[in-house]
Formats: sequence, structure tokens, C-alpha cells
Amino acid sequence: MSGIIRNLFTLFQAFWARGQIDPWAPVRCHFWITPFDCGTSVLKSDKYLQLAESAQLDFLVKTGLLFDLLRGKCSFVNASQIIKFVKPVGMFKRVCVETEIVYADEKCTYFSHSLFVKNKRHGEVLVKVKFKKGGITVSPAEIFGECRSQKPGHIEVWDQMLEQMQRS
Repeated sequence: MSGIIRNLFTLFQAFWARGQIDPWAPVRCHFWITPFDCGTSVLKSDKYLQLAESAQLDFLVKTGLLFDLLRGKCSFVNASQIIKFVKPVGMFKRVCVETEIVYADEKCTYFSHSLFVKNKRHGEVLVKVKFKKGGITVSPAEIFGECRSQKPGHIEVWDQMLEQMQRS
């Protein structure tokens, strides 16, 4: 339930800055960690994914891409996610989530959602996204324009790991 409420607040806040940021620029948003997000005293691992989802929504609104996707009857699917935990995030902390596109190829876009508390990195959620229109994958170039051409090493390793898992 906390995820739905957070998404609604995120939509409301991001609406005032809609379409003002370039898709290739980092986008920041802030969230308070509540008792609904925590186990005994720190952020639960599945809540990192909920924060990333809200940050992704914030990114799409602030860059104006959400409205472009809706007009073009496109949707997006999170094809894969991976979390890197650095430090635990405590209850009642204000978290800054910095979202950016780290790479895009002909099929997928890779988002990074870095979580900071007081300017110190506490974690990162990488999300591999596919854009779909009527069940057909849409190239990220059609959505963002020209895409970055060099795949970062950590993304290459992640893709290789996913391929090995699919073969097993």
C-alpha cells in the first residue's frame, strides 16, 4: 500500500516540473523512509525496488516522456532489476534517488537509481527496461532520440549473467 501512496505523491510533485529536464540528464527526487518501509529499523530490500519504481515515474514525468509514451500508446516493462546494497537506510531518513539512463541499445534502456542519504551512497538499483507498443518492442532511439553507443562494463557483465541464467 505504501508504494501506491508514494507513487501518487511522486506524480503530484513531479507534475510541477513536467517536461523541464533532458532525458540524458540525472533527475533527483526525495523520499522519506517510514515505518511502513522498514523491518525493525532499516529499509527492507523489496522497498528499494519500490523507491526505484517511484523514481522512474518521477523521471518520466520530469523529462516529459510519460506523456509522449501515453500519446504514442507505448508502455514500458521492467525486464530485469538488480540491487547493490552499500549501507543500510534507517527509518525516518530522507533519501535522495538520482535516476539516469546509463545506456540504451536497439532493444533496451538501462536505468540507474542511486540512493543517497546526506550525500553518501547507500545503494543502487539497476533496471533494464523495454518499451512496448501493442506487444512489439519499440527502439529506445524512437523515444529518446540518439542513444549512447558504448555499453558500460558493469552493464555488459550484467547482460552476460542474464544470458547464462537463460541458458540454464
